[in-house]
Amino acid sequence: MRNLIAISLLSITLTCFSSIGLSQQFAKKSYYLIDSLVLSDLHESDSQLIDSCLKIFHTAPHDTTKINAIYAIVDGSWDANVWPKYNDWVYHFVKKKLQNKDETTKGYRKKLLNHLSIAYNNMGVLYITQGDISKALKFSLKSLLIQEHIGDDEGIAQSLNNIGYMYNNQGDIEKALEYYLRSLKIQEKIGHKEGVAASLNNIGNIYKNQKDINKALDYYNKSLKLEKEIGNKNGIASGLNNIAGVYKDQNNLEAALEYYNKSLKIREELNDNRGIAESLNNIGTIYNKQGEIPKALDYYKESLKIREEIKDKVGITSSLNSIANVMLSQGNLKEAKKNVKRSLEISKELGYPVNIRNAAEQLSEIYEKEKNGMEALSLYKLYIVMRDSINNEETQKITTRQQIKYEYEKQKSLDDAKHEKLLAIKQKEKQKQQIIIYATAAGLALVIVFLIFVFNRLKITNKQKLVIEEQKEVVEAAHNQLEEKNKEILDSINYAKRIQSAILPPEKMVKKYLKESFILYKPKDIVAGDFYWVENHTTDQKDSVLFAAADCTGHGVPGAMVSVVCKNALDRSIKEHGLSEPGQILDKTREIIIQEFEKSDDEVNDGMDIALCAITDNNLQYAGAYNPLWLVRKSNSNNESIHPSFSSSTNENGYQLFEIKGNKQPIGKFDNPVSYETHTIKLEKGDTLYIFSDGYVDQFGGEKGKKFKALSFRKLLLSIQEKSMSEQISIIDKAFEDWKGDMEQVDDVCVIGVRV
Repeated sequence: MRNLIAISLLSITLTCFSSIGLSQQFAKKSYYLIDSLVLSDLHESDSQLIDSCLKIFHTAPHDTTKINAIYAIVDGSWDANVWPKYNDWVYHFVKKKLQNKDETTKGYRKKLLNHLSIAYNNMGVLYITQGDISKALKFSLKSLLIQEHIGDDEGIAQSLNNIGYMYNNQGDIEKALEYYLRSLKIQEKIGHKEGVAASLNNIGNIYKNQKDINKALDYYNKSLKLEKEIGNKNGIASGLNNIAGVYKDQNNLEAALEYYNKSLKIREELNDNRGIAESLNNIGTIYNKQGEIPKALDYYKESLKIREEIKDKVGITSSLNSIANVMLSQGNLKEAKKNVKRSLEISKELGYPVNIRNAAEQLSEIYEKEKNGMEALSLYKLYIVMRDSINNEETQKITTRQQIKYEYEKQKSLDDAKHEKLLAIKQKEKQKQQIIIYATAAGLALVIVFLIFVFNRLKITNKQKLVIEEQKEVVEAAHNQLEEKNKEILDSINYAKRIQSAILPPEKMVKKYLKESFILYKPKDIVAGDFYWVENHTTDQKDSVLFAAADCTGHGVPGAMVSVVCKNALDRSIKEHGLSEPGQILDKTREIIIQEFEKSDDEVNDGMDIALCAITDNNLQYAGAYNPLWLVRKSNSNNESIHPSFSSSTNENGYQLFEIKGNKQPIGKFDNPVSYETHTIKLEKGDTLYIFSDGYVDQFGGEKGKKFKALSFRKLLLSIQEKSMSEQISIIDKAFEDWKGDMEQVDDVCVIGVRV
């Protein structure tokens, strides 16, 4: 079972997903079992591990041996492009076997359930590294239920430990300590040293966060001693790192630096990117405290670089706060604010009180230095709420109470064992009557002790109830404040949607000028960076209908703000400057957008990709910035008006799709820009035009989670040419939703279809 979070609260040595280029060659699924495995991207140790395990898998006569071979890959690999996929393979394999109840014996079914619990546990670990605590808790609880059902003590202990980690990160110290102590009790019972070391380490983390340094150091040293006994390098590195943190808090900077460097050396040997990033950030903190600012900043930036590469969101917030701290000390408020605002945004997304507290405190100080009193006060209030929810007097009382309970139950277990041994000896030495007398006396004594214990527990329970009620009030107050802030933000975004909707052409206007047409518009968020544009323009007594599909930089609120600027620039190009040719309109639009963004003190490189068409009588003019125009025509029609350089494809129904490409430069700043080229085409009755942003073809989905791609979109459009435009939009929308399935929409979608 993958139990990496048990090593330390402060470090989880997993690497995150890396991008794989489309040109790379994937390994054969028939042998390697999983999709999208690029052998050349594997670390040498992972490559050797996979090869050796798969040799066992393909020659193994029994399912249990096969599953164990795959789990060896899951447990041994640190590559997050590898082990989660093999874990999913086991999950689906086991689920399929469990469905065939007639083919499984009771003993074999128990083994399959154990494998399923391990798969669930590993899914929980993966979601922890991605910052999705809700899903992580869901899968860890599933794993725990199965382990309790089949009586797997080691698995139960590991799941309890993982769940404790999740509650600790959510600021629920009482629940976290409860689960850690339950895990420790089982680990000690079954003699699992690695599990005992992990639990001791995690309990040490809680005491460190509660500023009880002596107890924290005691637990860390006990954990480190066990890790050295069993030779667990990852655990040793984590223990050294945590002890260094205690020395740092005691201002013993030389000792802290020594331990941090020892931890870093081991993590580099293990190729543990997440741990390396953490150690680099910690070493940077020591240099910062010693006044070696340039050196500290180098370590912080290197740590942030690694964390961004492996998508470690929790680590990114820590590195951003560290960099902001240095910038603040140097008086560079602008850079400090930029880093800490990003940290706060990610921390709120993760819902980690400690991270929110740290970022809010720094940002409050920055606003205070900027003389922005209201913002400083607002952030300081958020800091106080988060601080008090993590570290208050009641939480410290709860910690002490749980520790006393654990020590009492542990001693009671030892005493009971000694007492039972003594009774066994006396039973051999004394007569039956004496045994009855002693047993009766012992029973009466136990009843008295039990009554006293029950009375004391009732008193303690009443006190605990008061403590919990008080803590509940604090948590509810914090929740209400956060809920109010979220409502304010959501109200602002909804109002922004109303503004953006107002600048889009109404359906009545679109149908007036483009009778046979549809517009599929699906923002990723409430507001979008994509927009569509329709205008009627009269020149030389001729009416022209101009329409465009545009994709501005970004999506959500930032993208919507850019779309307002870009739409305004298009309007000015035809209304103020009287332009009607698409290429000239795009040239002028680019000029206006650059002028608008150059007014800002900051460098703004935003803009848009666009496909712009103008129809005058039966003549079509098109110009584009990256986004193409697709024209579909019956293949037996007169196609002399279509330039031979335009690429085309034909389907079995006799329709031909021509692609007219735009210039490969955006509407915005660009090195060595050229004028946008206008293409002119003679239209025929029945021709269908399509322009669109890249959100549709770039959507991930399907069975393998891949992009939809332009080729599939071409085939879809060619297959529906016999349909009306109202039927086409329904088919295109359904195809998009079916492809996307349960996956998240990756970008805004805008598709315009017009039939001549």
